[in-house]
Amino acid sequence: MHIADLLTPARVVADVRATSKKRLLEQLANLLDDGESADTERAIYDSLVKRERLGSTGLSHGVAIPHGRSAAIQRASGAFVRLADPVDFGAIDGQPVDLVFALVVPEHFTDQHLMFLAELAETFSDSAMLARLRAARDAQHLFELLTRAPERTAAA
Repeated sequence: MHIADLLTPARVVADVRATSKKRLLEQLANLLDDGESADTERAIYDSLVKRERLGSTGLSHGVAIPHGRSAAIQRASGAFVRLADPVDFGAIDGQPVDLVFALVVPEHFTDQHLMFLAELAETFSDSAMLARLRAARDAQHLFELLTRAPERTAAA
């Protein structure tokens, strides 16, 4: 699986407003839930918060990759938001984040979870990609950038 397998256009949102890390995680859980149920959304939120308690998933350069595993879901899914205003996420470089990719996987996805995280870390360590995401005109353009094959993305 790749990033394209995790996203749908409905789970990519531009210019999201969040007043705090907690509110942002709530919005991400809502996106990841896909309208399943309030219980599923809560389980996703709890998994993201549980992981954040271990240490911030804020990387550097304004990027965070909150993630979690949950028995309440059956398939891996991701959501991406570009924030209108950066939010303090406790990132390792001390900078607030404005690009956030959230990932939730079923509880038993141990190896797959790590593979997804490695792909996400590689994608979001590319400064040219970060610039393209920040310059994208709308959510559709963000979705296209994130779901293109890596070799085509480099040429964009």
